[in-house]
Amino acid sequence: MKILVTGAAGFIGSHLCEGLISKGHEVVGIDNFSTYYDPKLKAINADDIKNVGVTLLVADLLDDLTTILPTDIDVIYHFAAQPGISASTPFVDYERNNIQATQNLLQWAIHQNANTQLFVNIATSSIYGLHATSTEEEAPMPVSDYGVTKLAAEQLVLASQRSGKLPACSIRLFSVYGPRERPEKLYTKLIKAIYEETSFPLYEGSEHHERSFTYVGDIIDGLEKLLDHQAACNGEIINLGSTDVYTTGQGIALIEKIIGKKAVIEHVGKRPGDQLKTSATIDKARKLLDYTPTTDFEEGLKAQVAWYREKFL
Repeated sequence: MKILVTGAAGFIGSHLCEGLISKGHEVVGIDNFSTYYDPKLKAINADDIKNVGVTLLVADLLDDLTTILPTDIDVIYHFAAQPGISASTPFVDYERNNIQATQNLLQWAIHQNANTQLFVNIATSSIYGLHATSTEEEAPMPVSDYGVTKLAAEQLVLASQRSGKLPACSIRLFSVYGPRERPEKLYTKLIKAIYEETSFPLYEGSEHHERSFTYVGDIIDGLEKLLDHQAACNGEIINLGSTDVYTTGQGIALIEKIIGKKAVIEHVGKRPGDQLKTSATIDKARKLLDYTPTTDFEEGLKAQVAWYREKFL
């Protein structure tokens, strides 16, 4: 198959590109190398995926895609977004990069691409709200600009599917970690702070937050399985995540154990919109995709520490 991956130089998108190439697919990636975090970090991912044969296009999804993208794409995985729950990110950035960009990509997929077999929207557990413990059928209650705009993007995609314009599904990911995790995310930020002997800011109460921390390799396995179950997944919302739940405090303790050194914790105020608990309900993924995450939490964190050491020390 010929597959398009948006946000291809990002954390999860780059892993999927490599996985699809290893399965013999032709992969075209697109990324705008946003300055949300240092583009040099994305450049490291970009080199990795280009080295295995991914064609990487540097462009924005609000550009004229008819002049950028090939028109013979079979499947689209749409990762590109304004990520994260951040008080410093204005709403207009979430609106532009999550809603408007998704709509522009959809219009290209519907009207310019020759035969879109499946449009896979990558969504998030933040859609559920403070307690992400629901099945896919329960009403979402997002509490952050990120969650609200990702829900809007999801519904844009599914509205196109419901109106018969293209086959599509939406995949809600739960607390993904592992090699290439973004620098502002929990574990990369923590590992960096320990090795550089700087303080690690811990949001008030967050050490007690519960998470379905899910290793990126298990997420890639589920996303790849979509290709063999396209008809069954068409029109569906599907949770992908681990059923094992750990607190943020337990995760911090494991990183300290792996590195062999304590973090210098700096307690800061609560983060608005932060989830209190995520616990992935994956019955639908098990049924439709035969999906079972298998990576032990500590082993996954060891892989992330090893990646950080290789790339940055």
